[in-house]
Amino acid sequence: MIQACELTKDFDGFRAVDAVNLDIPAGDVLAVLGPNGAGKTTTVRMLTSILAPTSGYAVVAGHHVIHEPEQVRAKVGVLTEQHGLYERMKAIEYLNFFGRLYHLSAAESERRAYQLMERFDLTFALGKRLGDYSKGMKQKLALVRAMLHNPPVLLLDEPTSAMDPLSAKLVRDAIVELQREEGRTFLITTHNLTEAQSLASQIAIIRSGRIIAQGTFDELARQFVGEPVMEMRLRLPLNGVTKDISDLVTVTDIGSDWLRYRVADPLTTNPALLRRLSGLGVDVVTLSPISRSLEDIYLQVVKEDEGNDAAE
Repeated sequence: MIQACELTKDFDGFRAVDAVNLDIPAGDVLAVLGPNGAGKTTTVRMLTSILAPTSGYAVVAGHHVIHEPEQVRAKVGVLTEQHGLYERMKAIEYLNFFGRLYHLSAAESERRAYQLMERFDLTFALGKRLGDYSKGMKQKLALVRAMLHNPPVLLLDEPTSAMDPLSAKLVRDAIVELQREEGRTFLITTHNLTEAQSLASQIAIIRSGRIIAQGTFDELARQFVGEPVMEMRLRLPLNGVTKDISDLVTVTDIGSDWLRYRVADPLTTNPALLRRLSGLGVDVVTLSPISRSLEDIYLQVVKEDEGNDAAE
């Protein structure tokens, strides 16, 4: 649904985006992470045909961003960092105005507006002027505007910034519903790593205009923080049991009645380990994975990239 090949953008000799490659299938959610100024927003603007790339190209929803900009814009919904809301207008007037720009009939535009305002708990504010909206309400209304024409692709720049926890959950739930039940494709830029981990089927980390890591959470975790670590707690002290399982797992930490071990294939190894311990008369109380967070991965990726920069 979104493909980018060597997508590059220069501004007066400064390379803001450097040969970015993306392949996001229909129905996937890609979270793009990176510090301010890394090139996230510039990439989004090229994917929506707002900015022309210096080199490379992209195809979004079957349309070329350089040769078919109008078709691309008709197929994408965009939430930008700067909303550009017309603050003297009332919400329903504003949405009907954009409905006409999207060539929706008046009836369809109004139907979609009410449906989306209800989804994001904003129906009470339909008659309010946008200048009276809070920051979080403006963010949700901008998201309603992005979804008004029912696009198959949504490019969202910090979709839950400035929102209270309940509003942010409404937006996250909507993203999950649209992706799972309707097959929408999302590219989301965010600094909220917990949110990215919960929503994304793919993750890309961008720094200085380059994608320095890309893959699923599990792929990135294995690559940058190692194989999964399991923790096992026993009913009684270990009493040397580690020597009886050394051929199955690599023990990394140990206590009086607990141990941790790395495992390449938990689905195969854990059942075999439990059978071994049961045969030895060892009672296992709990067996659980030690959680690995996207923050751990992100910090390790950036650390390694900084190290590569220093070595060059």
